[in-house]
Amino acid sequence: MNPYLFIHRIKGPAMLLVFGITALLHEWDILSFGRSWPLYLIVLGVLQLAERAAWSQHQQQQYTQGAYAGPGTGPGVPGTPGGFADAPSSSSIVVSPPSLPDDPNRRFDQGEGR
Repeated sequence: MNPYLFIHRIKGPAMLLVFGITALLHEWDILSFGRSWPLYLIVLGVLQLAERAAWSQHQQQQYTQGAYAGPGTGPGVPGTPGGFADAPSSSSIVVSPPSLPDDPNRRFDQGEGR
């Protein structure tokens, strides 16, 4: 399971557990509810920090696993996985960019290619 989802899902039960512990401490006259609010803030802050750290780690793993390989890698680049070296040698398909006409004043809307 994704650590971010785990921390996100455990946040509510953890706060309920802290509330139960402070209620027990209140019954034993160790800690009153009026003085326990910093404990709630500390637990909630720690859970938020852990959740954000897990989210950051999850996002970083997605980018390093190939969601974005960066320039100079991937299909069509020689020597990389999926590049020209991996293409079958019997392939005769050559892809090249379209060439522009020699005359820059030539119009393309004169029925060509219809």
